[in-house]
This record gives sequence, C-alpha cells and structure tokens, in this order.
Amino acid sequence: MSAPSAELIHRAQAGDTEADAQLLAENNGLIWSIARRYFGRGVEPDDLYQMASLGFLKAVRGFDDRYGTQFSTYAVPKIAGEIRRFLRDDGTVKVSRTVKDRARHLRQVQSELESEFGREITISELAERAGVPVEEAAMAAQAVRPVESLEQPSGDDGLTLLDRLAGESMEETIALRLSLRDAIDKLPGRLAQVIALRYGRELTQQQTARILGVSQVQVSRLERKAIETLRCALQT
Repeated sequence: MSAPSAELIHRAQAGDTEADAQLLAENNGLIWSIARRYFGRGVEPDDLYQMASLGFLKAVRGFDDRYGTQFSTYAVPKIAGEIRRFLRDDGTVKVSRTVKDRARHLRQVQSELESEFGREITISELAERAGVPVEEAAMAAQAVRPVESLEQPSGDDGLTLLDRLAGESMEETIALRLSLRDAIDKLPGRLAQVIALRYGRELTQQQTARILGVSQVQVSRLERKAIETLRCALQT
C-alpha cells in the first residue's frame, strides 16, 4: 500500500467527501489490519471496521505533513485508540443468547406459517403461534437485524434509514451508523416494528400496514414518529 498523497489528504481536510471515500478505499487494508487485532472480543467485525474507519478519518483531519512524519505512523495509533475507546465505553449493543435463540425460533415459525397460509403473516399471528406477546415477538426479531435495517432501502422510495438521518460528512455517517443501533434498540415496540418491516424487510407502507393490521396512513404516521424519535435520540 502506497502512502496517501498530500494533495488527497489536503482535499479531505478541506471537506471533500470524495477524497474521504478515496482515502478509505485506498487504505482499506491498513484499516482492516488494525481492526483484526481486536477480533474475538464480543464485537462484530463490521463494528470494529467502522470504528477503525472513524479513527482513520480523524487521523486524516489531524495529520500535518510539515513535521515529516509518515501518515501511517501517525494514523495507526489513532485508529487503534478509537477502537479501544469504543470497547472501553461498551459502545455496542450486545444481543443476548436468549434473544438470539428466540429470534431464530420466531423466524422458523414465520417461515412455517407463511408456507401454510401462502401469504405474509401479521406480527399478531406470529406471536400467537409462537406463544409470546406481540411486543416480544417484534423486539426479538428486530434485535438481530440492526445492521440490515440501516442499509436496506425502504420498499417505497429506495432510501435507507441512514439516508434519512445521516449528515453530509463521512465521519458523521460512520459515527451515526454505530449510535443508531442503540437508538433503534430503544424504540417502543410498535415503532420498532415499523422500522423493522420498512427497512429490515424492505416492505412498502401498504405491505407493512397489512402485516400490522392498521391503515397505510397510520404506518406513515408511525414511521415519521420513529424517525423523529431516532433523530432526537441521536442529538442528545
């Protein structure tokens, strides 16, 4: 891997998001090599990579080539420090084994019911067959899908949850990706259901309304409330 050019770093420091993206792509190997040092500590590799990327961008912002230091020499401790801070602050949402097992069971029940009925089933039908409360069924299903929910486009306009909430800078987007997991996990049951169906399963508002047994207008209202709740949580 060759050292990033001073011109590219200066562009990134001036707020050029394309330069940010190019630097991340060109230094992907370095970022992953540091993230791998922390594998096996109860944190998903993608989370570690995101924190390493955030540390890398912070290193780009703070690097000054006038001191004669190589960029990698400056960046490596910055990247590692960002990951260690994340681990120390317990910044991830850890999903318990019980919740994972329940979610796995619910997916199996869902598959069986949809094969039996020949259609998408409602959350209520799933909860009744599985013998669990509706809220518990929704939250267990959502708990193991936070990563997907951030990246999957909605069924209506193709926008992801990150698209709706992210700021303009690459740093803000990476930081948001990690903070949003926790915010989603704290959503009230019905709001979590809407986010899970709209962005986890890529359903339209009409499809979501059919599964939840409410009107499309209600789904639209719930979705707006969920997004506003997430936005407020991320600003506090």
